[in-house]
Amino acid sequence: MHVEIDADRCQGHARCWEICPEVFDLDAEGHGTALLPDVPTELQAKAREAADNCPERAILLT
Repeated sequence: MHVEIDADRCQGHARCWEICPEVFDLDAEGHGTALLPDVPTELQAKAREAADNCPERAILLT
């Protein structure tokens, strides 16, 4: 699974980081970034949960 964050949509709610800090981090402005763009199998469920909880739907999983 590959993860990207649409910087134009992210509003800095930080839910991705709260749910899955192993994959997501926050930049200096509090917007989400992907620490691991290629998500290991054991973290895919948590990454999907983070994407599902993003109010702006800024997390793209492929």
